[in-house]
Amino acid sequence: MKTAFIFPGQGAQVVGMGKDIASRFSVADEIFNKANDIVGYDLKSLCFDGPEEKLNSTTISQPAIFTTSVAILEVIRTSDVAEQIKPDVTAGLSLGEYTALYAAGRMSFEDALVLVQKRGDAMQAAADASDGAMVSILKLDDAKLDELIKEAAQGELLVAANFNCPGQIVVSGTTDACNRAAKLAEEKYGALKAVVLKVAGAFHSDLMTPAAEELGKALSEAQISDDALPTLANINAQYYGDADSIRQGLTKQLTQSILWQKSMEKLLEEGFDDFYEIGPGRVLTGLMKKINRKIKVKNLSNVAALEELVANN
Repeated sequence: MKTAFIFPGQGAQVVGMGKDIASRFSVADEIFNKANDIVGYDLKSLCFDGPEEKLNSTTISQPAIFTTSVAILEVIRTSDVAEQIKPDVTAGLSLGEYTALYAAGRMSFEDALVLVQKRGDAMQAAADASDGAMVSILKLDDAKLDELIKEAAQGELLVAANFNCPGQIVVSGTTDACNRAAKLAEEKYGALKAVVLKVAGAFHSDLMTPAAEELGKALSEAQISDDALPTLANINAQYYGDADSIRQGLTKQLTQSILWQKSMEKLLEEGFDDFYEIGPGRVLTGLMKKINRKIKVKNLSNVAALEELVANN
């Protein structure tokens, strides 16, 4: 049996995340308190009590999801099941890649959280300085995607940003181009549905270039280990190599497509059959059902799931 720990990205946040876990496990509560000291504000309270509008902002949601995911991970690491449940590989969706790298031993909690905070701030600033959006398109024939993008762009920026699972692709670009894509996808290209996402801007496109440059500077100074557990890179569905490959990958991640489906298919081809989604929500669990229905992901997002894990192992 080969085990993979996978971690969610932005969009997984929900008011109350981690609250039951922190009240039940002191190690989780300590992570939230430590995060408060690092970010310089009461992140713990925002995770536990909101308000939702503030938690959903790019600058808050990214460190919040990372911290909650690490808190859950540390409960597993310090529990009786730690010896039985160890990852052979880690992976994370976009933002979740930072949690994956922390879980693999590539970064310290403090260094990773500082980078995540800078990432969220830089992405928000880039979004504020541009007019961008993202659209989730369901059940669109892959062969028609390029045609849709070309027609909807009309000379403006529009790219495929996320390949999450079969039948779900997210495009990113200028607001007008995204609005055209949403309309054309349903009316002309036969997509089941197209939804303009509630995000700050055109993530994973060239409109995030200023954010990538800012993040690149921070990554160049970050302490990253060369030797650790294997971690898959979003941008190419291949394993990271040395520390410099991580710096390059995390920088390129802001302007390039996220290949989550290919990443999971690679693990399945390599014989991974034991998957744990560690963090708030059930996004990755849902995506895996569409990638391969035979694989059951063990979702660890609340106290009940963690207690069941301990009881059954």
